[in-house]
Amino acid sequence: MQTLLESALDVALGELGGASKSDRNTFDLRFRRSFADLYAPLQVLYGHLPEFEAVMLALARRLAAAWANRGDALKLNDLRRDLEPDWFLRPDMVGYVFYLDRFNADLKGVLDKLDYLEDLGVTYVHFMPCLMPRPGDSDGGYSVMDYRQIDPRFGTMADMETVTAALRERGISVCIDLVLNHTAKEHEWAKKARAGDRKHQAFYWMFDDRTQPDIYERSLLEIFPEHAPGNFTWYEDAQKWVWTTFNEHQWDLNWSNPEVMLEIIDIMLFLANQGVEAVRLDAVAFMWKRPGTQCQNEPEVHQILHALRAASRIAAPALIHKEEAIVSPKQLIPYLGVGEHTGKEGNLAYHNSLMVQFWSALATRSTSLMTRVMGTHFPSRFVNATWGTYLRCHDDIGWAITDEDAGALGMDGSRHRSFLADFYEGHFPGSFARGGAFQSNPATGDRRTNGSCASLCGLETALEAGDANAVSNAIQRILMGHALIASFGGVPLLYMGDELGMTNDQSYLADPHLSHDSRWMHRPKMDWERAQHRHDQTTVEGQIYSGISRILARRKATLQLHADNPTEILDAGIDGVFAFRRVSPTGNLVGLFNFTENWLPVSRAWVAANGVAEFWDHLSEAKVETPGDVVALPPYARAWMS
Repeated sequence: MQTLLESALDVALGELGGASKSDRNTFDLRFRRSFADLYAPLQVLYGHLPEFEAVMLALARRLAAAWANRGDALKLNDLRRDLEPDWFLRPDMVGYVFYLDRFNADLKGVLDKLDYLEDLGVTYVHFMPCLMPRPGDSDGGYSVMDYRQIDPRFGTMADMETVTAALRERGISVCIDLVLNHTAKEHEWAKKARAGDRKHQAFYWMFDDRTQPDIYERSLLEIFPEHAPGNFTWYEDAQKWVWTTFNEHQWDLNWSNPEVMLEIIDIMLFLANQGVEAVRLDAVAFMWKRPGTQCQNEPEVHQILHALRAASRIAAPALIHKEEAIVSPKQLIPYLGVGEHTGKEGNLAYHNSLMVQFWSALATRSTSLMTRVMGTHFPSRFVNATWGTYLRCHDDIGWAITDEDAGALGMDGSRHRSFLADFYEGHFPGSFARGGAFQSNPATGDRRTNGSCASLCGLETALEAGDANAVSNAIQRILMGHALIASFGGVPLLYMGDELGMTNDQSYLADPHLSHDSRWMHRPKMDWERAQHRHDQTTVEGQIYSGISRILARRKATLQLHADNPTEILDAGIDGVFAFRRVSPTGNLVGLFNFTENWLPVSRAWVAANGVAEFWDHLSEAKVETPGDVVALPPYARAWMS
């Protein structure tokens, strides 16, 4: 490896011939720092190929070229992030997620709302898919035909650079999506492959007949069984079967081809050079194909992600990676780095299980399953990585509750999943929720659920009924949930409009490009008229906004919530109360959350035994009284006590 390191570095420094001595030295140091982390996974993936050394030299050239094209302001930010590597783990990190056209028209429209973002306390924004999509149905923008151009509806790449710079000046980092599993069939690579170019056919999984597809299909799952059954599509003009996991227009990339790795690294660093500070790596679980498996979460996926992270640390150290893998807990944990990948793979991953368990506990008024799942399956902390915590996102909710976990509590997993789908569709007797079904699978009985946070928490139903008490309960559910994700451990991610209590939007049904996908129900356009009332406590939006913004402000002032401080799940002894302890050098913090509409008592002695001496609640900034030696939790209470 040492010989290859020196050869690769010589090639890279040759590419930097016109750079300053300082830039050359900085690149040299970072290349040497991360070369082993680049070499090791690539050797596993491609070391058997005769062209492996040539691949490594070509990669060195690309890394150097990306560094040479990186602006001075971004290089200064690289240095800042190197000196403060925990920047994204700190309690002042607060995320906000939106579609550009639904937030304020386009990229430049973001500049008009910087004060709004600052007022809320946002330090990280995720622009939902904004790269050039295919025309028509583009799976919400995840069918990308050009990674180096912005969707013309939103502006240009020059606009992106302007906006990221303005946000960086305000202390706000920008995240965008980088789809790794597939491209649109209209991508230049795919068009060349379809025309018969053998080099680009090797970028995808293309077959002359059904022999190999049939072998793979035996163990594959259908992701969208209703509108995209099967995993392969026949193209008459190319006389090929193409692997299309998600949709006919999304062609799966062949990551066993090192040329794909080189191209994607090039693209990733190009985006970083536009000022992007985080990439949400989409559909990562599906990247490696192996017969006889579901072709999800294969070990090689983690080698790919390890290599991508190393490339970033060399040529764009300010860039962090958020890995989108909505999988079981056992499969999810490796995406934040375990074993040889510890501290070297993803920096962020979605805590899908926390989200699912929040909604499950809210519906059942029981926290026993949540306590078991959170306490059994997840480590208390990670190295150089943490969770993205959220109540909902742009996607549906899949009821990822295993038969094993349900069975451990005497429950039937299938019936519980069905109950949750019924409850959040509003069909179950006594349900407060208003949502919709998504991708029902008759073969398995599984149904996923759509709906905005407010509608799922009961606000839509309560407002329609004119029930003031139900409205109050819905608001308290919303605030309790946001207090949970702000303190559990990680970066809380708010979906646009949730801070105002925006409910489901059925207008998508009138749009032929959207009507087939009911997820647009919970992707409403921002209601800026309602936002004008966000400081008016007599309005619903004012109560929700002020509550959430206060939660986020208190998060920033509470040092125990740094993501490096372990999160230990506790059993408070009262079903309906979820509890955890954040273990900190400055003293423990105990989080208590009442998932019911009733008052619940928690033992004062139990709280004290978990490290709480003063019974100070960081949320209310007041001492909690304990009459009768209990902490009395009101309906949907939330407390951060130390």
